[in-house]
Amino acid sequence: MSTTLPMFPLNAVLFPGVSVPLTVFEDRYRAMVHHLLRVDDPAERVFGSVGIREGYEVGDHGAQSLFRVGCKVQLTEVESHADGTFDIVAVGLERIELERLDTTGTFPVGHVLPRPEPEYLPVAEEILERARATFTAYRAALTDIRSDPYTGSLPKDPTYLSWTLAAVAPLPMSERQALLEAEDASLRLVMVTDLLRSELRAMNVIPSLPATEVARTRWSPN
Repeated sequence: MSTTLPMFPLNAVLFPGVSVPLTVFEDRYRAMVHHLLRVDDPAERVFGSVGIREGYEVGDHGAQSLFRVGCKVQLTEVESHADGTFDIVAVGLERIELERLDTTGTFPVGHVLPRPEPEYLPVAEEILERARATFTAYRAALTDIRSDPYTGSLPKDPTYLSWTLAAVAPLPMSERQALLEAEDASLRLVMVTDLLRSELRAMNVIPSLPATEVARTRWSPN
């Protein structure tokens, strides 16, 4: 049976177990934050987010087409500003599936279904080792280009490892959405490992190509 949640569609994909900072400035989402702050129990200050397939986060014509699979998130930190905007931090809790979006109120409300991970589904050790090794190689390759995309130790739990790697991998939105929709941690780890290996191949190729050849590749050198 579906339940309702305040909804905050974004030009981004959020993942369970991962924190994200957000700036809230549009009236409807400021109204959503005010609504959540009136909830006495901080653990119940939750909303949903789905990625915007087509359209924009703001304006009357924003969010014209949404992905159906998103994430239920908890509001954990709020900083209000004199101009009425907020800087917030939210942490992903679990996947949801959006049935329909009601935009008739002061903020959008989604009718959503849970999209749980399969329980007690083991992940092969070789998949875990390959994912960790690939991400370690990717971090090392970045040292001369940009800052480390992740600090601290990677999660030991396979499911949260898969969410973490999906969140920090430098991927376009369509690929991040595919990772969110992957049915289990094993499939997600295989997918993100292959995507990171493609990034590593690109990083090794681009420095050796003349500028005219770089322009012809599908990879961005930025």
